[in-house]
Formats: sequence, structure tokens, C-alpha cells
Amino acid sequence: MCAFGTAAPNFDLLGVDGKRWTLAQCVGEKGLLVMFICNHCPYVQAIHERILRDTRELQAFGINSVAIMSNDTADYPEDSYENMQRLAAQYAYPFPYLLDDTQAVAKAYGAVCTPDFFGYNANLELQYRGRLDASRTETAPADTIRDLFEAMKLCAATGSVPTEQIPSIGCSIKWRQN
Repeated sequence: MCAFGTAAPNFDLLGVDGKRWTLAQCVGEKGLLVMFICNHCPYVQAIHERILRDTRELQAFGINSVAIMSNDTADYPEDSYENMQRLAAQYAYPFPYLLDDTQAVAKAYGAVCTPDFFGYNANLELQYRGRLDASRTETAPADTIRDLFEAMKLCAATGSVPTEQIPSIGCSIKWRQN
């Protein structure tokens, strides 16, 4: 599942703040968490508050985060740019929330679902490709192991993480029909 050491693909995407964001602008001193999420997915909704908690806490360890929405917004209007802006403002997202309207970035990363997490070290080498925690469409109990948080905290300290990782599950990315 995790192709350890793979370089993070670059991107240049429009954020909900109206600015364009690149990979270099997003990375933190110790690494970067790239998240493929969307507004309507019940798997993302179940962990939404935990994503906010974990990304805020990871900032203290030098790990920045970025969220990318790659769904086809014509078929899924809940994921429109305007709805992305609304959600990001409502919850004061501590990370850029970017629209991948061509879906090229999701394809470059090999993202397959929402949520899909890619954790990179300071050299932007892939170290984590797993779940946030044991939540599914229902939020897991509060004392659940924080898989992603603990892995990225270790990545900040050592540059690598354990190779045993549990894949994320969620809704498939809604690919545009050509």
C-alpha cells in the first residue's frame, strides 16, 4: 500500500482562500500530510473533527497539512468550490483546502478514496499511507489509537514510520466520465 520513499508529486491548485498553492508552499519543516477529502463522504464526516484536531496538533511537530478535493463537482455539487469555501470557513480549517478540478493531482498521487492520507517526511518522501484511526462511517470511540497522528509524530522525530500500516477506507473518488 505504501511505496516508501516515493517523492511527493508537485501541484499548483486553487485554494478556498482564492490563492494558488504549490507543494513547496504547503510543506512544514518536518514534513507534510496530504489528505484527499471531500464534503459529502460519510467516512470523512465521521472523522472531520479528528482531522482538524490531528492537523492542528501536528503543526507543533513541524508537520503541515493540505487537503485536496478531487471529486467531479458536476455530479456531486455538495463538493463544489463554494461548498468547500463554506465548510473551510465554518470550521476554520488549519490547512489549505484545494480544488483539483482536473483530477490530475489525485491521479498523480494514486489517491483512490476519501479520505486518503499520504504522509511525507521533511525530504517529501512518502512514509505513511494509512488510516486516520479505526473509524468507519461512525466515529470510533474516543480512546481509539490515533494511527496517522502517531505515525506522523514519529516521522517528525525520525524521518520514518513503522512499515505496518492499515489502509484507509472510504468512498471512491468520483471520477469525471470523459
